Amino acid sequence: MGAVLHPTELRRVFGAFPTGVTAIAAFVDGTPAGLAASSFTSVSLDPPLVSVCVAKTSTTWPVLRRAGRLGVSVLGAHQEHLGRQLSARGGDRFAGATWRASNNGEILLDGACAWLDCSIESEIPAGDHDIVLLRVHDLDADRAVAPLVFHQSTFGRLQQAA
Repeated sequence: MGAVLHPTELRRVFGAFPTGVTAIAAFVDGTPAGLAASSFTSVSLDPPLVSVCVAKTSTTWPVLRRAGRLGVSVLGAHQEHLGRQLSARGGDRFAGATWRASNNGEILLDGACAWLDCSIESEIPAGDHDIVLLRVHDLDADRAVAPLVFHQSTFGRLQQAA
């Protein structure tokens, strides 16, 4: 049997892998709800699926999972403040943000480098998180907007190689 791995060490090593930052958001009971997730990834082209991992301790996910549709906005490099707000406990997570909502209820943040309109396909328990598979119904990207990056527990930007 292997050594017991300490969460601090796991976080340090997992943090060596840079990721994008997404906002998962929707209207639920007439109120906008959202959270930030850096554990977003593409899963399948046919059917179109993506996934996001959500901590079991999240107080926002139980609200969001009731939405018929979820907006996934891949935050732009200029939206670090939204990444922080959507990660915070309490406060107005949408303060200063501009966004649009569809008739289906998903919320998409203006200025994001990409967006996806999704519904929950399934949830898979995985340790202290749940893996949420999302079916993609519509999507688009703006290649002119650079993505926000999360690396070594801090937000950053991509720098193009010379």
